[in-house]
Amino acid sequence: MKFKNKKHTEILEGDLTPMIDMTFQLIAFFMLLINFSEVDRAEEIVLPKSVLATPPTERPDYQVILNLDPDGSVVFAGQRVEQISLMSPILIQEINNARRSRTKSVPAKDIAVIIRAHEDTPTGIVQELIGKCQSEEMENFKFRVKDEEY
Repeated sequence: MKFKNKKHTEILEGDLTPMIDMTFQLIAFFMLLINFSEVDRAEEIVLPKSVLATPPTERPDYQVILNLDPDGSVVFAGQRVEQISLMSPILIQEINNARRSRTKSVPAKDIAVIIRAHEDTPTGIVQELIGKCQSEEMENFKFRVKDEEY
């Protein structure tokens, strides 16, 4: 009985399709986890400085970030609203979104309204924005300032 010794001369290649599929799935997964809060920040807003300001200790269940310019225009989710009096439909939409939130329904009074007012914004305009939010039954306000470094 004779055995022939066959040498394999063909090149074996691995199938890379599953690895490429897994890579795209990981990219999609991490894209969903990206913090999109940077979208809510308007770069033209220069926050006032404060020594007494402390960063928030916990994240609220639902928050609305309003960027306020010195001229009274409000930037919300990348969209500019020229007058505070025109904010009602946007605030009502956010209240409805909070009520339909996936984790739990958040009433209007518990929505954290974060106001990022420019350092040159008159106090009266900030109070007008607060009044507009209060007219829609929002009661939880927070103000963002630039922390003073020691």
